[in-house]
Amino acid sequence: MNVPRWAWLPFGAAVALLAVPLLGLVIRAPWARLPELLASERAMDALTLSIGTCVVSTLIVLALGAPTALVLARARGSWARWVRTLVTVPMVLPPVVAGLALLITLGRRGLIGQPLSVLGIEIGFTTAAVIAAQTFVALPFLVVSMEGALRAAGDDYERAAAHLGASPTRTFFTVTLPMLAPAVGSGTALAFARALGEFGATLTFAGSLQGVTRTLPLEIYLLREGDTDLALALAVVLLAVAAAIVGVSHGLRSVHD
Repeated sequence: MNVPRWAWLPFGAAVALLAVPLLGLVIRAPWARLPELLASERAMDALTLSIGTCVVSTLIVLALGAPTALVLARARGSWARWVRTLVTVPMVLPPVVAGLALLITLGRRGLIGQPLSVLGIEIGFTTAAVIAAQTFVALPFLVVSMEGALRAAGDDYERAAAHLGASPTRTFFTVTLPMLAPAVGSGTALAFARALGEFGATLTFAGSLQGVTRTLPLEIYLLREGDTDLALALAVVLLAVAAAIVGVSHGLRSVHD
């Protein structure tokens, strides 16, 4: 491995910067009381809500993101560049700004939310708002991951399927998706992880109602001073889930590469 000797110093500093805080979290966690703490009502409500909403939002991301990635990967023209930019903006947008954008659009007095409210449909500060916020911030991760894989793979197999008489829809489900299964799995895992860790957009658009909109990150934020042990217990759960998802994502990506 031809690496300059000086590179090891910043490498070590970077690893320490990332690893030491996480190690500190693991060391300080109340392992002896973990089952008791996680069985509490607040913990169970937050865990159940987070897992449930993340599963729903990830399914929505998959249903919307896979076709979007396909269109962007095969599209020609300047409009595709604009749409690609639009899709990736939520990845760098401050979460609270994302939440505000959702609020003024889908909230009770929003551009779309107000007409829906007249019909008796409320989105803001409901569980649906949590799902909307998670989907908004997680969708770009799947689209970017899958579009890159589609571009790298090319369209030779799809052209061959078309010459054999397969329709575009059949080609997509029987050729494109199976060929890109590792990339789809990796992008889906990253989208789920992003949805699970969402905080700012959820708080701004959905609020913090126990059992309704208070997800794990919000519960940890509220507990950080009042009940540090429970906050640490929930943080460890989030850390474990995130590490497992990232590990799966890297494994799938290595299979694809």
